[in-house]
Order: sequence, then C-alpha cells, then structure tokens
Amino acid sequence: MAGAFPQIASVGLGGLLVRFAAHLSEDANRAALAFRAALESAGWDGIEECATSLASTFVRFDPLAVDAGALSARLSALLSEHDWYAMPLPHGRRHFLVPCAFGGDAGPAFGAAADAAGLSAQAALGALTAAPLRVMTIGFAPGLPYMGDLPDFDIPRLKELVQVPAGGVALAIRQAIIFPNGSPTGWRHVGQTAFRPFQPEADQPFTLAAGDEVQFRAVSEDELALIRVADDPTGGAEVTAL
Repeated sequence: MAGAFPQIASVGLGGLLVRFAAHLSEDANRAALAFRAALESAGWDGIEECATSLASTFVRFDPLAVDAGALSARLSALLSEHDWYAMPLPHGRRHFLVPCAFGGDAGPAFGAAADAAGLSAQAALGALTAAPLRVMTIGFAPGLPYMGDLPDFDIPRLKELVQVPAGGVALAIRQAIIFPNGSPTGWRHVGQTAFRPFQPEADQPFTLAAGDEVQFRAVSEDELALIRVADDPTGGAEVTAL
C-alpha cells in the first residue's frame, strides 16, 4: 500500500534508509532505535555503520562487499520478524537528571514559549520538568540532543534567528535541545544548564546517546552559577543506568 511503513529507500550507492514514519512519534522513534540495535547486534558482513534519526534507521554499507538489492531484501525480512513499534528500547541507556535555570536571563524566551503553548508559567515549568525526555537523535551540531516528545509545546520555530549560548535549552515542534556550543537558532531559548553535550577532550566525546533520558531539575540562576564553578562537564547531573 502506498505510504505504508516501514519503508526502505536507497540513499546513494552505499546507503539504505529504513523509515518507520513520515513524522516524529514515540513509537516510530522506538522502532528506529530497536531496529538499529538489532542490526548492530547481528553484525552483518558489509554493513559499516548504522545511525538513527527521529523516525528512521540509516544503514551505510560497502557496495563492493554486499549487493544493495540483497541487503534490502534481508532488511525487509528482518522487519517482518517483529512489531518494531512495540519493541523494548535498547539496553545500556542512562537517565540524566540535569539542573536547569528557566526564565529570566537564563531563558529569555520562556514566557513567550509558555504563551505560545497556551500555558501559565507554572504549568510550563511543570511540563518541562515532570517527566524524563528521550534523546531521540543526535544531530545538527556535535553531540546536540533532540529530546521529546513534548506534546504541550507543539509550537513553531521563530521566523528570525537568535543567539543561544552553550548549555542553552531551546524548544520548538514538541522537542527540546541543549546546545553544545553557542549557536544561532530559530528555537525559543527557555533555560540554561552547565551541561556539556559535546566533550572533544573525552574518550567518548558525545555525552548523550540516542535512547538516553534527560529530565530537567529546576534551579535558580544563583544555583546554576555555583554548579558552573565546579566545572563538571555533566553540569551537576545525576546519572543512573536504566
């Protein structure tokens, strides 16, 4: 049936894209993460890399080692083995409880974001801190996490760019992001952390991985300043295994 998912599409000479939906959803992201984990665990010859986006799994392969058509058929067979939308999330995930100052100088667009979402400031803060957000994918900048789903914040991007500093938390289209470095963006800058999503000096430069969870803990700007003095790359986060 046209438009049915999952779908497999060619990407250049050495790539196949397994799409689980046309738009972001929790179950499509779950499927992409679970399918990637299954492929990496299987260790098929000729596959050089697997990566996930919000709702798809990209498979990069060596076209001299494996035929694209044969690999596509093999992926299709694997897709038929499970309901990937209901599969458990991969093992090895972590939960990060990250201190964040919202509003004021730390998040100058917090009030505007709450207004755009039709929420009071108190309700907006509750929506941002009450539950963990899944790291759905890493992209745009090294280590930058796209986290969601935030149904209360189904708000558009801004029409103009604003500058957000490193550690800034910004919102748009039902997602939150933490900037690894200062950057222009059309997302609304609502909070500030001392968390470093990208640590080029570390053995593992990307602090977060797709499938991890991030939950914000509201702190004052004074508390955030004290956390910064400690020079902790996780920004005072409490990290536990899931």
